Amino acid sequence: MAAMLEDTIAQLQAELDGADVGPEKKAELQRLLSSLRAEVGQLARTDADQAKSIAAFAQLSAHEATRTRPRRELLEISLSGLRKSVREFEQTHPRLVEAVGSLATSLSNLGV
Repeated sequence: MAAMLEDTIAQLQAELDGADVGPEKKAELQRLLSSLRAEVGQLARTDADQAKSIAAFAQLSAHEATRTRPRRELLEISLSGLRKSVREFEQTHPRLVEAVGSLATSLSNLGV
């Protein structure tokens, strides 16, 4: 993965590491991040710009979901962007779409 993409994934990791959640939820988030990292890495081989966008929306969504005082509207906007960022890959990268959907659902539940 390119350095910028790796930095974004590292920021996403930091957001999730700092989340004030129980150990089971943290383990789930780490599993989802691992899946996302692998799938974004695959996409980066053919479409680095889109891979960066997906990772950036994931990082922003994690930030909004794990804030001390989450703002639901900002979380919804970032999650919408995350989901839309993979829409065009439903046929070519279904595991990426699945990984993003699972992460978005999990982050949405954190920000409730």
